[in-house]
Amino acid sequence: MKALLVSGGLSMLIALFGTPLFIRLLVKKQYGQFIRQDGPTAHFTKRGTPTMGGVVIIVATILGWAGGLLLTGTKPTASAGLLLFLMTGLGLVGFLDDFIKISRQRSLGLSPIAKIIGQGVVGIAFAIAALQFPNPHGLTPAAMHISFIRDTKANLAFAGAAVGLVLFVIWANFLITAWSNAVNLTDGLDGLATGASLFVFGAYVMVGVWQRNQTCQLLATVGPRCYETRDPQALAVVAAAITGALFGFLWWNASPAKIFMGDTGSLALGGALAGISILTRTEILAAIIGGLFVVEVLSDVIQIGFFKMTGRRAFRMAPLHHHFELRGWGEVTIVIRFWIIAGLFVMLGLGIFYAEWVTG
Repeated sequence: MKALLVSGGLSMLIALFGTPLFIRLLVKKQYGQFIRQDGPTAHFTKRGTPTMGGVVIIVATILGWAGGLLLTGTKPTASAGLLLFLMTGLGLVGFLDDFIKISRQRSLGLSPIAKIIGQGVVGIAFAIAALQFPNPHGLTPAAMHISFIRDTKANLAFAGAAVGLVLFVIWANFLITAWSNAVNLTDGLDGLATGASLFVFGAYVMVGVWQRNQTCQLLATVGPRCYETRDPQALAVVAAAITGALFGFLWWNASPAKIFMGDTGSLALGGALAGISILTRTEILAAIIGGLFVVEVLSDVIQIGFFKMTGRRAFRMAPLHHHFELRGWGEVTIVIRFWIIAGLFVMLGLGIFYAEWVTG
């Protein structure tokens, strides 16, 4: 518990005081955001705002996590290392995307194929490694089961270990790509994705702590009242570090934003969400806890599908937050109301998580 508190507090301080320093560096280098011409006209005033703020989130998370372990004498674990690898790896892909946009002053960064390859390399490496590193109880960080609140009976290794590995890599990369794109789509208004992510990773701090207190390894039993998770406390510490970093970054990212997280931050946070859902065995539950991100993606899918079928738009603009902008809602109003929705989804997800344990 001490490592959790120290990591969260340290990462928050690093992000809070490190972000303005990074802003000065970006301003000096003239690394500002390029605004798409087909978006809401109110966004044109944001042109030139420093971006790539995800660098601060990633660095604060890693330093906060490492500092928490060092100051409390806690040993690092395979699960935490894998989660940070996935977050950092996708953040690097996002950084390259952001840098190309800024350096060439255009709204397009990496080509779609290059981005897919980058995400795929990181995702495949994560998926394969997650099935290694068994602990003394034989548990690996991930398992070849599709999980809801815990592993279900849907075993991807039904036709053998080799087929199971391939299917798990495909499944894990689907989740990684889906969550990365979901957070990326949500990152369209000042503080929206940061605040929503803060709710979600805060919830995963609670999930990790609860799983740690009810782990089958600690209780020396197996059944519906315990969790087969390899390193739940270590995952909670990483989630706390991410949450702290988001708190510190939000101070500068709230409207009017002094800096944007960019693809560097959105891809990193989406990857972290996918990774922690896989490692805590809550892959389907994550779609409820992160329900706001799912709604944003669905609005984009509906918009494209409806237009192809009818030639008309279901929304004035997608994703959904832009629809309300064009209807005249103020940016701050949209962000706060979407934060409320994100909080409601988090409460629903945590309620389901706890109710499942209570009912056994």
